[in-house]
Amino acid sequence: MRDAMTHVAWKNHVNGARNSRAQFRSEVSREKIEGAPKVAGRLGVFDCSGVSDGSAAAMIVRAEDALDYTDRPIYVKALALAAGPMRGGMDPAYDFTTFPEVVRSAQDAYAQAGIVDPASELSFAEVHDCFTPTEIVLMEDLGFTSRGQAWKDVLAGDFDADGRFPVNVDGGLKSFGHPVGASGLRMLFEAWLQLRGEADQRQLSDPHHALTHNLGGRPGGCVSFVSVVGNELG
Repeated sequence: MRDAMTHVAWKNHVNGARNSRAQFRSEVSREKIEGAPKVAGRLGVFDCSGVSDGSAAAMIVRAEDALDYTDRPIYVKALALAAGPMRGGMDPAYDFTTFPEVVRSAQDAYAQAGIVDPASELSFAEVHDCFTPTEIVLMEDLGFTSRGQAWKDVLAGDFDADGRFPVNVDGGLKSFGHPVGASGLRMLFEAWLQLRGEADQRQLSDPHHALTHNLGGRPGGCVSFVSVVGNELG
């Protein structure tokens, strides 16, 4: 698990180094990540996202009017929100290996967008990697891998920019930074760039659908938001 956490931090710093808007724009070696001072338990400095200053804005119009504003819009396929009952810490059955709110919001979003197999039908994802183990848990909750498999897929490079399913290609909260209230729209901005083919040196090959995910609260008592966007109407 420690190796998987290190890989998440290393991956996101590699991605952030390719993003001129990122707060942290330098790659960090695995050795430096593993040797960093501990913050809490096994979490080191490089396992925790930085809190940034920043802002983001978007123009949202009816789909049929989108081409009046740009020749390459992105279209909203799904917007889903789920809030938890705050029972997690008091529920003896809760084992802290999943965010039920993420699972519910993802299922809702996939139903809206008509997605059955997200790992094959989506091109990439921007997720709320507030901590490196959070990103690992999210890979399972969002359906990008099976239960208990995420750490293996992380180490296999499946979620790297050149892997089978790129995650946080802009650096994520870990490297891009976490401007809190702007983080969610910042993720959609990365989707906008990627789907328009304007992400420069981190541009993915022919992306068509993207997922963004945000999380707030604490395990067992969260609010989770998932969006799905695409570059084609319908």
